[in-house]
Order: sequence, then C-alpha cells, then structure tokens
Amino acid sequence: MTRNVITTWIAFAVGIALCAVLPIFGGNYTLRLATTVAMYAVLAQSWNFIGGLAAYPSFATAAFFGLGAYISAVLQTKGVPLYWTWVLGGLGAALFAAFLGGAILHLRGHYFAIASLVVAEVLRELINTTPDLTGGGMGLNVPALKMSVGEQAQFFYHAMLALFAISLATAIFVHRGKSGFALQCIKQNEDAASILGVNAYAYKSLAFVLSAVFVGAAGGMYATWTRYIDPTDVFDVLLSVKPLVMVLLGGVGTLLGPVVGAFILLALEEVVWRNFLTMHAAALGVIIVALVLYLPNGLMSLVREIARRRGRA
Repeated sequence: MTRNVITTWIAFAVGIALCAVLPIFGGNYTLRLATTVAMYAVLAQSWNFIGGLAAYPSFATAAFFGLGAYISAVLQTKGVPLYWTWVLGGLGAALFAAFLGGAILHLRGHYFAIASLVVAEVLRELINTTPDLTGGGMGLNVPALKMSVGEQAQFFYHAMLALFAISLATAIFVHRGKSGFALQCIKQNEDAASILGVNAYAYKSLAFVLSAVFVGAAGGMYATWTRYIDPTDVFDVLLSVKPLVMVLLGGVGTLLGPVVGAFILLALEEVVWRNFLTMHAAALGVIIVALVLYLPNGLMSLVREIARRRGRA
C-alpha cells in the first residue's frame, strides 16, 4: 500500500469521525441541513461512477431514488424491519440498473442520456397504476418511528452519513483500483480500450450498478425520514439533474468533487431560497451556469492549480 493510499484512508476516517460528532454541536435545523448534504453527496458520488469516470451522461438517478424509496416504503408498511427495507431498496435499484444497463448501455452520448431520462417517467406511471400496493398518485404514508424529534434528527443524520461513508469508501477503491483505470480508458476512447483488452461492457455495467445501489438506499432512507412519499416527489427530474450539477461544480471524475459540489449546491439553495423566494429557480440556475462557465473543471481544479503554483514558488 502506497503512502498516498494510506493518507487517503486516514483522511477519510478522520473526516467521517469529525462529521459523526456534529450532533453534539448542532440543533435540529443544522442536522437537517447536514442530512441533506450527506444525501446530496451520495447522489453525486453515485452519479460520478458512470458520468464522471466513464463519461456516460446518465439521467436515471431519479428512477433509482424513487424505486428505492417505494421498495422501502412498501416493505415497511408490510412490517419488514427498517434496516432491511433500506438494504433491499438499494439492492432493488441495483438489480434494476443491471437490467436497464443491458438495454441501454450500448448507446452513447445524448442517445444514452435520453434513454436514461425517460426511465423515471415510466416508473412514475407504473406507480400511478398500482394504487393498491403503492398508493398510486395519492402517495404512501410510511410508519413513524417511536422517537422524539431530536432523536429522529440524530438518527437520520447518522444513517445518511453512514451511507455516504460507504459510498465514498467504494469510490476510493474504484478510483485507486483496476476498475477506475478501466473506466478512465473507456472515457478517453472506448473503442481503443476494447481493442487493448478492456471489457468495456462489464466495467460500464459495474459503474451503472454502483450509480444505482447507494441512490436506492438513500431513497429508502428519505422515505422513512419524510414519512410520506408520492411519485411526483421521489421521481422528480431534478433528482437526476442535481447530481450532475454537483459533480460539475466540484470536479468531474474526481474523488472529492461530488462532496464539494454537494456543499456548494445546498449553500446556494439556502441562500437563494431566503433572498429570492419568488424566483428562486431562475436565480439558482443563473448562479450555477455562471459557476460552470467560469469553473468548467470544477472547484477541485482550482484547488489543484493553487497547489501546483505554490509548489513552484
């Protein structure tokens, strides 16, 4: 194990440990924001597997999130233990991604993007047509936890933080391993990578499954956290757009870019909501476009450039 790898894992452990003690210093509002950041980071880190490393612009995140949310919510109404519903929500999303990948991963570029975009709409219509099981368009109530408001805030924060930690640890293994190298080769030139012996389809499928499993689990946690879900909420197209935006803001294909992007997006949302209540969507869009235009490679590229210049000084 090289020195850089050891440093990475030490920084990972210290960072997660520091985040875990946040409830000691923060109130319920702070924990709500922190839980949202952790969920955003999971979505962004998951998208980065397929969109950042392999350069396949997936818009299926909303489909995986909503599917995981409904699997978990339905199972909870049937009396399945809470943690198992989250696990099964993630596994259900992963299995669906494996099936979906077999159908659309032969497409590239905007063809793949369009094919992945319509999946959430298809699942939304399926949910609407099964009211006996899912509640249909009326939504589904999730059983409440027998905890106080403060206890629930801490519980869901630590649960989402744990999921983020697992997703980040997986990203470290992928980035530092053979899979990451293969995905980078696919990103540069998929045909050339295949000629050189890289099993492009297998690695693309792996990345697509990884882009779904943690998102599905996050959807299950979200359903329990909010105690009510409906198709419009959990299959919202913004859930497919936000991960892409976060990765662009932080740095495409980087390890920490999705995390940085999650912080930036939530901060922008909070500031815009408070100051531009009547036109928050337009104001937020202008801010994001400006950041992407002036930082096309994300904030992490700026950090690396500053570090490089200091190294020369």
